[in-house]
Amino acid sequence: MSELNIQFHKQLGDTVFDIDIQLPNRGISAIFGRSGAGKTSLINVISGLVGPDSGEIQVKDRWLFSTSRRVNLPIEQRRVGYVFQESRLFPHYTVKSNLNYGVKHQDPKYFESIVELLAIKPLLDRYPNALSGGEKQRVAIGRALLSQPDILLMDEPLASLDLPRKREVMPFLEQLADTVNIPILYVTHSLDEILRLADYLVLIENGKVVNAGNVEAVWSSETMRPWHDMSEHSTLFAGEIHRQHENYTLTELRLAPNVPLWVQQVQGESGTAIRLQIRANDVSIVTEKPEQTSIRNILPATIQQIEHRMQPEGTRHVDIKLELAPDCFLWATITEWALDDLQLSVGQAVYAQIKGVSITQQDVAVTR
Repeated sequence: MSELNIQFHKQLGDTVFDIDIQLPNRGISAIFGRSGAGKTSLINVISGLVGPDSGEIQVKDRWLFSTSRRVNLPIEQRRVGYVFQESRLFPHYTVKSNLNYGVKHQDPKYFESIVELLAIKPLLDRYPNALSGGEKQRVAIGRALLSQPDILLMDEPLASLDLPRKREVMPFLEQLADTVNIPILYVTHSLDEILRLADYLVLIENGKVVNAGNVEAVWSSETMRPWHDMSEHSTLFAGEIHRQHENYTLTELRLAPNVPLWVQQVQGESGTAIRLQIRANDVSIVTEKPEQTSIRNILPATIQQIEHRMQPEGTRHVDIKLELAPDCFLWATITEWALDDLQLSVGQAVYAQIKGVSITQQDVAVTR
């Protein structure tokens, strides 16, 4: 049995929650959906802030709630760490005192490890009013971790920060999933945060899970399409670094065993796992392999699906799903004119062209 099982029914206002999901026992699971879909309510049920009408909630073989077992642990016994949108630090306590608030058993070694992880040692003697927004959130994360929870819940922890402060905190969140061996449920409305942080993605609509799985799979699914406008539509790949070019600052990635891709240099050894985003607008299609071209990535593919889409402003375009290898797909966006001119059809063998220079450092992330 998975170590994180969530199954419950609950009516809140007009929304009827019917949740039944198993999540990974470590790494970041992003909880995503429209405003009012029930993202925060889901983690509040786990924390005990909201009581379900019925169901079962199990974390690390501990029942936090179970109708059949008549278990409903109070909040203080659930061993849940919670980071809110606002840091909620005590203004009259120093950072060190805030960090230690609620710690039942002092562990100096663990304290030092968390302080080092979040780079907050220089802040220990300060008060919250002397901290930036990003520093406050790092302290709030530290306080949650120092309670040594079995699970960490984060409710849009970057939502109240401006862009520079978000960039300040993001690297620490990335390190968090590598360092802390507990599941992290991360509520967000930001696609960028999902791309940077999440291993697993849960999509919620009207109190129900409509899709859940590895980020790469859910990202390209039909249920995520409403969140991708023409400029955002993209494909995610879980691949690896294959080799570095000796003469040029280029790296060959492997999207699948026989699917190479050259991109601007990515630091890492051969075999290092990466996550790669390729925008559909950066993919073009040709029916015959070009002999003389500046484009380095020309991949044989088979057309699997053709979709006509209308944007709200009235723009029409065509999304084409290309199979590069078994279970390895790539989306391309072209005009209806190009579709008609090339006479493209499902099942047709074509070539996908991808400019290596169009894939920037922000599109490739070394993963766990």
